[in-house]
Amino acid sequence: MNQPVSTVSPSSSSSLFSASAPTAARPIVWTIAGSDSGGGAGIQADLKTMNALGTHACSVITALTAQNTQTVSAIEIPSSGMLQAQLEALRADLPPVALKLGMLGDAQGIGIIANALQDLKALIVCDPVMVSTSGHDLRQADALQALKSQLLPLVHLLTPNLPEAEILAEQAITSTEAMESAAQKILQLGVRSVLIKGGHFGSDYAQDYWTNGTQQAWLNSARIQTDHTHGTGCTLSAAITAALGLGYQELDAIVIAKAYVNQGLRLAPRVGQGQGPLAHLGWPETQDDLPWITPTAQAGQARPQFPGCGERPLGFYPIVNRAEWLEKLLPLGVSTVQLRIKDLEGEALEREIAQASAYARQMNCRLFINDYWQLALKYNAYGVHLGQEDLTTADLVAIQAADLRLGVSTHCYREVARALAVQPSYMAVGPIFNTTTKTMYFQPQGLEALARWRRSLLKYPLVAIAGIFLDNARDVLDTGVDSIAVVRDVTQAENLPDRVAQWLALFERQTLTRPAPSSV
Repeated sequence: MNQPVSTVSPSSSSSLFSASAPTAARPIVWTIAGSDSGGGAGIQADLKTMNALGTHACSVITALTAQNTQTVSAIEIPSSGMLQAQLEALRADLPPVALKLGMLGDAQGIGIIANALQDLKALIVCDPVMVSTSGHDLRQADALQALKSQLLPLVHLLTPNLPEAEILAEQAITSTEAMESAAQKILQLGVRSVLIKGGHFGSDYAQDYWTNGTQQAWLNSARIQTDHTHGTGCTLSAAITAALGLGYQELDAIVIAKAYVNQGLRLAPRVGQGQGPLAHLGWPETQDDLPWITPTAQAGQARPQFPGCGERPLGFYPIVNRAEWLEKLLPLGVSTVQLRIKDLEGEALEREIAQASAYARQMNCRLFINDYWQLALKYNAYGVHLGQEDLTTADLVAIQAADLRLGVSTHCYREVARALAVQPSYMAVGPIFNTTTKTMYFQPQGLEALARWRRSLLKYPLVAIAGIFLDNARDVLDTGVDSIAVVRDVTQAENLPDRVAQWLALFERQTLTRPAPSSV
């Protein structure tokens, strides 16, 4: 059985947050697909999407269609010479870092494309267009066999919808369990990973299933009611390709693409008299557009929700390793602390947590216990802070039932999507800058990414963490976050009372100039 996707891994170190219009040259991506004369799907949708997300998009047209929002009236396949010429022109001058395959025409064209991609060093996403949204059959008689035998072994990620997955897996898909079994069969065709889109299921949620054979994840979104869905599959695969081109890991790229599609569906304009296209509006920065990731399909429809942290912002948030630090900090006016102990176990560990919890209650301090949720429950701490690896093992139901608050560490889009599945009391975002307090498998995100997270997660208090000192704290607060977690600038302070007073004064000035973010 596949394992739920791991979110903390040395092999998953990318944490890039490229702007939609980066100052450096835009990475080059390709779309190899059919043209939609109505501008809603195919090449046209791909180019809009890739450019909106900050890449330079090139195109190879595999089929010409005469279509509008109501029907596909004609299809014509360009000559093999013209197809070859397009590929050679791009290879010679504009090699891609990632490319998307859409409608591929006939078997001869598929063979030409497969040969051109053999030695191309690019991540390949394939959206196996077989039947258009309007129901028009786009398959040629022998194209399916050519797709399976020649092209799929080159593909890094395949993104079929349910009808396409049924054709490729040669089985009916009428349940989420069948989606999982079909994905395993599709992997046997040679693709590295597969994302089966579950949009054709008629439920209140859109649920997609991703797996690479050893890991799996369900991506869940509330279903958006709109008639304008033309080009949804094209847009999703193009957005994944663009995000891969920007340097994001695969599951991060899928989360970004899902948010882009949800944004496009939610704001889709009326174009034409039939099924109109999605809106193309740039980088998605609305929390409700982000999907939430769960290990099973059932978990995606039964999310917990943890209480907020009250009207008082978390603010200055020291992280310490012993209970004695609370006795130093709380009399100085500190009201939020995390106890993170990594070097004790057994009775010594429990004694520290018991002592800290009792003193925090006495001083009306919001004490979060890092990792040891059982002891936080036992000694009635204010809350628990969990890393991503702990979300699958902690008893979230028990933590919620005890009315404890929950904080969750996040470092990238897939981890934010995982946190959204449990709706915590706050999210910690990092590392913002380089840090030596712990081994980090993610690159520093910087202020621009932090500002984006603040815009994208307006419903959650955000705690910035890692490498933050008093001399860079104002810049951090200017991104809009309401809390900063501090380790060395407290524990290594030469004059602790003066340093704490400076931190508290900084937050007091900040709260006078803006309202505190709301809790969920």
